[in-house]
Amino acid sequence: MVQGTASHVGKSVLVSALCRIFRQDGLRVAPFKAQNMSNNSYVTPDGGEIGRAQAVQAEAAGVEARVEMNPVLLKPEADSHAQVVLMGRPLTSARARDYFDLKATLWESVASSLDLLRSQHDVVVIEGAGSPAEINLKATEIVNMRVALHATAPVLLCGDIDRGGVFASLVGTLQLLDEVERDRVKGLLINKFRGDASLLTDGLTWLENYTGKPVAGVIHHFRDIHIPEEDSVALDFTPPHASSPDVLDVAVVQVPHISNFDDFDPLAREPGVSLRYVQSGDRLGQPDW
Repeated sequence: MVQGTASHVGKSVLVSALCRIFRQDGLRVAPFKAQNMSNNSYVTPDGGEIGRAQAVQAEAAGVEARVEMNPVLLKPEADSHAQVVLMGRPLTSARARDYFDLKATLWESVASSLDLLRSQHDVVVIEGAGSPAEINLKATEIVNMRVALHATAPVLLCGDIDRGGVFASLVGTLQLLDEVERDRVKGLLINKFRGDASLLTDGLTWLENYTGKPVAGVIHHFRDIHIPEEDSVALDFTPPHASSPDVLDVAVVQVPHISNFDDFDPLAREPGVSLRYVQSGDRLGQPDW
């Protein structure tokens, strides 16, 4: 299981990579994420909705995407409530506080879906959500350590060094976990590293000695993997607008709770096209499209 110290640390891509590696090793593999929050969804062959990341991971694993891979999908409709999609079908629209009352029902579907996938595959690669150390959510969470404990799954805890503070985030996350949860963590990952990895040696040695957990790997930052983003936080990291008379300026109005914005990804990769997202009219300017 891959868990992270925060959102957007690279869990989804790492799970995709592990799915492909296990597939190349000749194993029957499937991805799993108990609960996803995204307005970028994928429709399975039987008409169910799951998070886009699990569809990508299924492709990496060489299997057909199915609703059991993401039994709970939350599609934000406003800051305070979201549509709850259970086993691929809309269940209800719930406010954040009301959603906690649904957790017992949702957990039954989470556990049964995971158990079914495990019975049909040699390996199930599980993705967590956000951080496992959100104190206000731990008592009722159904996506991080509760899943790891249910499956007795070894956990790789991933931190993002690109934004700074990776040592503090890894150490802090471990310290906020209960002992039984901390025991599930079998290794640490440092993701999105730029430069000479040998410069990390002293820091990695300290991290292993302090936490008692081995650093399982340092993954270098890379671009242009062309995997769809599913979290709108990714829009905060879009490249700056390139202004040139030879470049077609395409502006997308970033409405609150925008959905399926990854449909614009091909434009972002098209030579001679500059794709930008604008949140207010005064930043719209005079786009070509």
